[in-house]
Amino acid sequence: MKVDTMRRIDYYVGVPLCFFGSVLHKILKLFIGQKKTPPQNVLFIELSEMGSAILVDPAMRKLQKETGADLHFAIFKKNKPSLDLLGTVPPENIYTIRENDSLSFVLDTFKFLWWTRRKRIDAVIDLELFSRFTALLTGFSGAFYRIGFHAYFNEGLYRGNFLSHKVAYNPHLHIAKNFIALVNALLSQQKEIPYSKSIIRDEEISIAKVKFSSAEKKTIIDIVNGCFQKVDPEKHKIVLINPNASEMLVQRCWPQENYVQLIKMILGNCAKAIVLITGDPSEREEAEKLRQQVNDDRCVNFAGKVTLAQLPMLYGISEFMVSNDSGPPHFAAVTEMPTFVLFGPETPDLYGSLGKTTPIYAGLACSPCVSASNHRKTACRDNVCLKVIKPVQVFEIIKSELDKINAQK
Repeated sequence: MKVDTMRRIDYYVGVPLCFFGSVLHKILKLFIGQKKTPPQNVLFIELSEMGSAILVDPAMRKLQKETGADLHFAIFKKNKPSLDLLGTVPPENIYTIRENDSLSFVLDTFKFLWWTRRKRIDAVIDLELFSRFTALLTGFSGAFYRIGFHAYFNEGLYRGNFLSHKVAYNPHLHIAKNFIALVNALLSQQKEIPYSKSIIRDEEISIAKVKFSSAEKKTIIDIVNGCFQKVDPEKHKIVLINPNASEMLVQRCWPQENYVQLIKMILGNCAKAIVLITGDPSEREEAEKLRQQVNDDRCVNFAGKVTLAQLPMLYGISEFMVSNDSGPPHFAAVTEMPTFVLFGPETPDLYGSLGKTTPIYAGLACSPCVSASNHRKTACRDNVCLKVIKPVQVFEIIKSELDKINAQK
């Protein structure tokens, strides 16, 4: 389904269901006693954002460390590979919902209600800010503990009244810390209004790094060789360009002509550099247009050449990446590769990668223009916030990395 279709369904169907569901929930509460045992099977719900599956990892690891609970996760099927990168949640504990057509979507939703009971889910943490659908999943999951963000007196989406632990979303705090706040609410020994009255330090949101064997790295080098037969690992250095953004927010895309100029500057300044244009298979055609405009043998259309699971290995053999604000910078956080990320409709203060990253952000008066209160839908059709960032500015920011490459013997 298209994103706008999902938004309309979420509004026209979600609002009445959240209202009547909340009424039913309130009646049922009259017959349910208090539970004092700590949760044993905790479900996290984050359906639509692949990057958030990485950003929530510190919160999941904290919960597991402090409670020993079994972790579970619900996510859209197409986004599941993002969970596999760190392996924090066992594959058998991941529930996927097919969002490609309405029938599959409805069937998987009803199966979810059976799955949560079969798994004995006793706590659900709803990570979403923008979805009434996840509020309904949380409310009807059968879990005694239900934790999520609540608007209180703030303007925002109506999501019913299903939560046992209502956490105040902080729009001035990085989303990874907001996720930690949800876990802190579940761990709290006393009732709070609002949750969570806790200090969350920067070291709490560090991302675990993954390591690769020489054989795994060679696998990726062989794939690169298949696209650029002249590659010599001793002589050439890989620079990644990720010019894509998800359809959730196309305004995050830096203009293609800017990427053309930037790539030409990289190749002109660094004879050792090979530029790989990355993306998924559906983005290969756009990547090819970009490659043709650059018109250089050292610029390669690499879209669709590796799986999402192989991306960290690609990052492990690359020098750095320039990217739109999208999933790959978050995936790169599990490695030591530096990333340079272009921001516009969203702010790096809230959604920046937790890896070795440098945000590039103009900070216009209208930016960021998406938030929890507008369902992440902006009225903007002219992303000046990104257009004002010129290739020469980005080149000056990444030049220190190119100088390191040039200095290598």
